Amino acid sequence: MAHLLSLMPLRADAHRNELTRLYRAVPAYRAQQGLSGNPYLLAEQDLRAAEAAADRALLGILRAVDAQNPAAGAELVGIVDFRRHWPQEGVATLGALLVAEQWQRQGIGRQAWGLLEPWLADQADISRVVAGVEQFNPGGLRFLQALGFTLTGEAERVRLGDRLVRRIMMEKAI
Repeated sequence: MAHLLSLMPLRADAHRNELTRLYRAVPAYRAQQGLSGNPYLLAEQDLRAAEAAADRALLGILRAVDAQNPAAGAELVGIVDFRRHWPQEGVATLGALLVAEQWQRQGIGRQAWGLLEPWLADQADISRVVAGVEQFNPGGLRFLQALGFTLTGEAERVRLGDRLVRRIMMEKAI
């Protein structure tokens, strides 16, 4: 099912409550990432961090409430968090592509990537995107592979909450 989607930069002064609702709508992700704190504070932290880094973007994935009536508005159903030209020029790092649980497995993540990928290549002068997937997230690994990402053979240990996990690195030329 195709949804009418758009991507929009999120700002702390305007989107904190919407991002808080989204974080509440992804309890499995928060548990997986060791994010047991208050979703409001997490939203505030993420929005402020994105605003503080010129190369970082936190985009909301907006779904039209009624595709036939634009005046009906849109709802935040996910986010894309990435950094441009990091860790090097011409490379983007995908930090998260997250969709609210009730909207998962409906093509929204794939559609959002389909909006972002050509912009990265054409407007942001990006030729390669890298991403990391935690070892216990086979769904995330399959999703990125379906988007055309391949394993790099590299991995790193990262702390998620109170545990150390292996993050498997992937990349895609665009």
